[in-house]
Amino acid sequence: MKVAELVGRTLADLGVGMAFGVVGSGNFEVTNALRAAGVRFVAARHEGGAASMADAYARMSGQVSALSLHQGCGLTNAITGITEAAKSRTPMVVVAADAAAAAVLSNFKIDQDALGVAVGTVADRVHSAESAFADTIRAFRTARQENRTVVFSLPIDLQQQEAPTPGEVPEVPGPAPIRPETAVSDELAELLSEARRPVFIAGRGARGQATALRALADVTGALLATSAVANGLFHDDPWSLGISGGFSSPLTAELIADADLVVGWGCALNMWTTRHGKLLGPRARLVQVDREQAALGAHRPIDLGVVGDVAATAVDVLELLEARGHKAEGYRGPELAARLAAEVRWNDVAHLDNSGDGRIDARTLSARLDELLPAQRVVSIDSGNFMGYPSAYLSVPDENGFCFTQAYQCVGLGLGTAIGAALARPDRLPVLGVGDGGFHMAISDLETAVRLRLPLVVVVYNDAAYGAEVHHFGDADLDTVRFPDTDLAAIARGFGCSGVTVRTPGDLAGVTKWLGGPRETPLVIDAKVSDDGGSWWLAEAFGH
Repeated sequence: MKVAELVGRTLADLGVGMAFGVVGSGNFEVTNALRAAGVRFVAARHEGGAASMADAYARMSGQVSALSLHQGCGLTNAITGITEAAKSRTPMVVVAADAAAAAVLSNFKIDQDALGVAVGTVADRVHSAESAFADTIRAFRTARQENRTVVFSLPIDLQQQEAPTPGEVPEVPGPAPIRPETAVSDELAELLSEARRPVFIAGRGARGQATALRALADVTGALLATSAVANGLFHDDPWSLGISGGFSSPLTAELIADADLVVGWGCALNMWTTRHGKLLGPRARLVQVDREQAALGAHRPIDLGVVGDVAATAVDVLELLEARGHKAEGYRGPELAARLAAEVRWNDVAHLDNSGDGRIDARTLSARLDELLPAQRVVSIDSGNFMGYPSAYLSVPDENGFCFTQAYQCVGLGLGTAIGAALARPDRLPVLGVGDGGFHMAISDLETAVRLRLPLVVVVYNDAAYGAEVHHFGDADLDTVRFPDTDLAAIARGFGCSGVTVRTPGDLAGVTKWLGGPRETPLVIDAKVSDDGGSWWLAEAFGH
């Protein structure tokens, strides 16, 4: 067995869920080895799209994904999507072919290790034929157990060498559980017992941990919110506030600001989630629970930092409170329950519809789509002025129904994200919210969605501009960020999609027709949205 085949087979045996990439001469054999060993490979049209697919697949499936790339230019083409994955601590192995060490004049020669480190990944590589098996296991273990994105370089001169017979592939479990110190748990229990208006804000580290947090909230009377990336975690809970931060509804912002104790569970409590701290009341005590010591207090001063898993900490604190016989109403009561049922969702907040002149209000569009689209959905979001509308208006069934790749705030990752999320959750209707700028950037992989026959709904909030810049720079010369209107529905049909142009709510009849059909091709909705004067969250976003 040659090294390239060994690496592919070993990754498959270790449990890589799915692989994505663009195949060139440098990664041809390792990709085929993955496929031969039973790993599904999705060939993208651009490495950047493949990176976002692999990122989203890992987030939504809970499995380590693989990204297969040609040496040098294949890696640089993918580096923005890899950066997003690294910043989000996505467990992903980037199998990147590499120029031979001696090939200093190769066109493809770059310092791949340095590039990987520069964007926040763990740089690793196959060092020799003799070590290839152990090297591959190490790279996978780092991704799986440390929730890291690993750039795993595979030099082409080593790929063709004969590898020793490998040993038994070990089982690699997930991250080891971390329980908080008893004294720290007791201190958190004391703060919760004293609180009269507690609020929990759950972040990325709390995904999958809703049961433990709900149990603790029931005893302490806490209201439940999430960061954007954990949206949907408390979807069906009557005490859920939805998203904390720039996407908060007025009632959500009011209740968080009036809390006397805010506990961030696996949540960075960064400027987006707290509106630069303005969402937190001046007298509120602030607690942060996280697996990483370095995360505690990184964005703002806290009164208590707890190193531990979200679920383990919640269970330990609940036991302490129950042992004391503690049971508090906290924020909860019949009057607030009625307000939450009637006001907490943006869909329930009245707005003055500014549709007209051939353009539809983004709020009207989003609220109507929320009614039309099946509830079992997985929503992915690109970046831009529009992004608050699908994030806030399109409800999701749980945290695995929302894929928010915004750690790097890059426009253009949405389409790849939506494809990866769709493959991870084939039981749900995939929906993408994207601006016309991001759609144009990533359009090559629309063919990938067609080829895969994904029932993907692409909602393009088309204002023929980079809207964030239009509203941010105000009276400046905006010719560089405005563009001629484009018939995106016609372009989509050229790729083999169904295409609908929406200028009024009545035009959504085309969406209803597609939903009632076989859904064998993606649907692109070219929604000509009206000028919103800058979305409600934009002023906060540009405050950094």
